[in-house]
Amino acid sequence: MNRFGFPILVVLSILGCSTDQVGAEGTLEAFVEDIEIELDNVIACAASNENDDKVSVFLYPREGAANIQYFETENSSVDKNDFANYVPMILPLQDVFNGFLKKFEVASAVEKWVIIAFDENGKTHLSNPIRLKQRTKPTEYLPQNITVDTTTTMPYFSWEDGAYDDTKIYFQVVSDAQNNLLSGTYTFERLFRYYELDNVVLNVTKGTPPALSNGTIYGFSLLAVSEDNWVNQFSEVTFELQ
Repeated sequence: MNRFGFPILVVLSILGCSTDQVGAEGTLEAFVEDIEIELDNVIACAASNENDDKVSVFLYPREGAANIQYFETENSSVDKNDFANYVPMILPLQDVFNGFLKKFEVASAVEKWVIIAFDENGKTHLSNPIRLKQRTKPTEYLPQNITVDTTTTMPYFSWEDGAYDDTKIYFQVVSDAQNNLLSGTYTFERLFRYYELDNVVLNVTKGTPPALSNGTIYGFSLLAVSEDNWVNQFSEVTFELQ
């Protein structure tokens, strides 16, 4: 079982649907009616699982996030920006990296659009629409594309893209043997050095991560994410400093 809950090795935004808030129409449009919302402010993305036909929808629940909800369209041909096309689904919420991230696992033979919502600081925050592509563009699992230089206490990670050429951003996670996230960073470049932030464009690390130790096993996870928040490549390797 990998760190993200996939049955193998291992980001950008679960649900305890509150039906009294959804409204008579039962859509995202009704849910956000007459409340203050903030758009594009939930980090979320989705990837097809490697060993089953489900899709994992990941999100980063900031401290204070509550009433996390999942909405989906009937298919991918509808207008992704029309909230009337989204309906809530009640799905179990699962921890990733011991709760630092969360995920829904969605069983669907149909590609569609998804939006994640949660409440924070008196507002309801929504993710960008996430395009599920489990049929036309299944996520690649390519640990062999990751290179780790472990000759230093600040290991250097680099990687190659797979078959897809539309990745816009890369999410990197360094974790310990207990699956605790040590650092979570985003770059536009295909490289990251722990723990330097020179090329980091978004950092979700909490506090200052610890220095890595010789003789200890760590994990490195990579999500290559397209503009519509689909994970093109999702790979994980373990490493040990030399």
